[in-house]
Amino acid sequence: MGERIPPAGSALEAEALRFIRDLIRIESVNTGDLETVGDGEARAARYVRDALEEVGYETTYLESHPGRGNVFARLRGADPARGALVVHAHLDVVPVDGQDWTRPPFGAEIDEGLLYGRGAVDMKNFAGVILAVARAFRQEGVVPARDLVFAFFADEEAGGVWGARWVVEHHPEVFAGATEALSEVGGFSVPLGETRRAYLVATAEKGVAWVGLRATGRPGHGSRPTADNTVVRVAGAVARIGAHRFPVTRTPAVAELLERFGEASGIAFDDERIDEQLAALGFTGDLIGASLRDTVSPTVLTAGSKTNVIPALAEAALDVRILPGHVDEVRAELDALAGPGVEVDFGRWIPPIDADPAAPLVGVLQDAIAGEDPDGVVVPYLLPASTDNKHLSRLGIAGYGFVPLRVPDGFDVFGQFHTADEHIPVESLYFSARVTAEVLRRA
Repeated sequence: MGERIPPAGSALEAEALRFIRDLIRIESVNTGDLETVGDGEARAARYVRDALEEVGYETTYLESHPGRGNVFARLRGADPARGALVVHAHLDVVPVDGQDWTRPPFGAEIDEGLLYGRGAVDMKNFAGVILAVARAFRQEGVVPARDLVFAFFADEEAGGVWGARWVVEHHPEVFAGATEALSEVGGFSVPLGETRRAYLVATAEKGVAWVGLRATGRPGHGSRPTADNTVVRVAGAVARIGAHRFPVTRTPAVAELLERFGEASGIAFDDERIDEQLAALGFTGDLIGASLRDTVSPTVLTAGSKTNVIPALAEAALDVRILPGHVDEVRAELDALAGPGVEVDFGRWIPPIDADPAAPLVGVLQDAIAGEDPDGVVVPYLLPASTDNKHLSRLGIAGYGFVPLRVPDGFDVFGQFHTADEHIPVESLYFSARVTAEVLRRA
């Protein structure tokens, strides 16, 4: 094994790769626990701050909690009256414990043209790219079409509590005048028919709720079964909810995506057979499938401490993902499925978001992609997961997920998130730097 780095075609590409590798080597692991998270995010944020200040930016560095660093810089655009664009990335990464890595997860090694490391895709790749673009614009005197706010957040991997959410709540002034945002998860290429590529742009995101089920009753001896056993009630609710299949819903983003892929593949997608039809699209079908309906995944069961004691309390936790416009509907369905004697608690809750798939920004993305890949088509989709765009939406900022990456047709970018041996082709990172620079010039 030896480091074989594809040659960069420009100083921008070379600097983007350098920043990405340096950031991967900063172990900004987010454990989700303030006692164990360490200072990696602050070190990464200070690295970004210093690189921005080196070329003349005025930066704002905010620590929401010791070790949780967030940094911001603004580049003035040609039209101050236009709403600013927030370009953001998160600097934290998920842990690597318990995963079978074959390469050092924080080594940023390159082998056979592939960059390995935690954050290579999620999402120190984009952090390094936008840092390089920001510096290039400043050094070259580039004046973008509108103000650009470069934002680097902590804590996205644990819900943004000490990152984007905290900044929105305590320092919204850093986003003054912003109307749109650009970040993960999208922009990667997937096969579209035999010869073309679609570059998915997330124009909507499912809402996420961590829902609790709870049953209380009279404790008793296991030798005397009771009619109101709390374990039975919660287990029954979990079984009903787990077996329930929510109906297919063609949101605007999903409808357009199915139309584009249907035209390219010759498939007339039918809601009754859509899961089977999507299987023909490989990993792309899996991604689309997760965006078709509301979903509930039971994840935790808690009850009792001794085999011969019927417990007074039984609980379960559900991961619930909700389509735009479906919040009240899903709440009512879960209440009905839980049944009598089981309390449903919508505890931690972030609503879904939905941006205009026909906004001029999407046209800019298409033009920038076409400049590098004439056969590339930008296609809206609905992200089944969650990003910091949800927090920015509280300020009226419309969020789009688009980190441009042209990859080989069989390369599943979304499948690299949170996995062992996370990796990305170096050539894809060079592509990302070129396209991102063009987007930010014109957006």
